[in-house]
Amino acid sequence: MPLYKDQMGRAIELVNAPQRIVSLVPSLTELLAHLGLADRVKGITKFCVHPDDWFRNKARIGGTKTIDIPKVLSLSPDLIIASKEENVKEQIDQLAATAPVWVTDVNNLEEACAMISDIGGITASRDKADRLVSDIKDRFGALEQLVKLHGPPLTCAYLIWKDPYMTVGADTFISDMLLRCGLINAFAASKRYPEITLSDIKNLGCQLVLLSSEPYPFREQQAQLIQNELPGSKVILVDGEMFSWYGSRLLAAPSYFKQLLYP
Repeated sequence: MPLYKDQMGRAIELVNAPQRIVSLVPSLTELLAHLGLADRVKGITKFCVHPDDWFRNKARIGGTKTIDIPKVLSLSPDLIIASKEENVKEQIDQLAATAPVWVTDVNNLEEACAMISDIGGITASRDKADRLVSDIKDRFGALEQLVKLHGPPLTCAYLIWKDPYMTVGADTFISDMLLRCGLINAFAASKRYPEITLSDIKNLGCQLVLLSSEPYPFREQQAQLIQNELPGSKVILVDGEMFSWYGSRLLAAPSYFKQLLYP
């Protein structure tokens, strides 16, 4: 029986290529669609909004942190795909007692590409996964060349939450995306998702403040209020999926970053 190791170093056994997959991660649901696994994915979360026809038609098994475990098990999954970052360990452990659970741990582009290849391997879609990885690397390579043509990088803050304001530290996937955009994360010295104030942003001399559409959905009203408090910074609303989804969405991210920062 083949053994596969996930990104947490956990070994799972799969007799055959899985035919009844449940995805607990929105960005990986979109990846499974890109790999052509529509008939084999049986359950997704209520936050798996891409692709739209999956969101409307596939069984929903709760939220990423509020998994309906009986509903998952009723689907008789032979593979569950989860995330260290997005799912709750106790729920994953409970599911793993019954079905193979593949857990991802993605903090940068390299780990995302490795994860895509691995999922391609365990779902018998390696060729599509490898082509996807190649295209992603090509597009980020072109972005890197564009970044090199511009002047010194801007110092930025990326806000993911309000009341309290929260940002991202260096050990996050979002921070890696900022770096590849040619930006300096002003809070890189912090761990994961620290609480901050607008005064902290001002004191660090942030030239750019990016307000994410998720998990907190910043809107124009909040952007204007923050801009008024930070007249020395440029405040921009951004698509959080482009900065935080680490599946096939990475194909579109470099083009989005170019339009956003280097139009």
